[in-house]
Amino acid sequence: MNFSGIIVGAAVFLSIGICHPLVIKMEYELGRKSWWIWLVAGLVILGLSIIVRNQIVSIILGGFAFCCLWGIHEMFLQEKRVLKGWFPENPKRHQYYEEKRREMKSK
Repeated sequence: MNFSGIIVGAAVFLSIGICHPLVIKMEYELGRKSWWIWLVAGLVILGLSIIVRNQIVSIILGGFAFCCLWGIHEMFLQEKRVLKGWFPENPKRHQYYEEKRREMKSK
């Protein structure tokens, strides 16, 4: 029997499960300006996936890299979710969110 598909599927599921809460936490703590961390992580892990010889490990790393790259998009969406009140805002950055809300109303 070949368990490669199950292994890769579980790893990608775990990657998504790790990245989603990290996006929420990073937006809360650092704001959307931390998107570049996702870019660097994604590119580094993507580079690792190219040089790793084991095919399953390479596929898992590639999947995780693209989860990180997708995190960039999610970071900007998360800020919009916070502005809509769907997620709590960081009280330390309340002024920033208020300015964004005023900008949204003026458009």
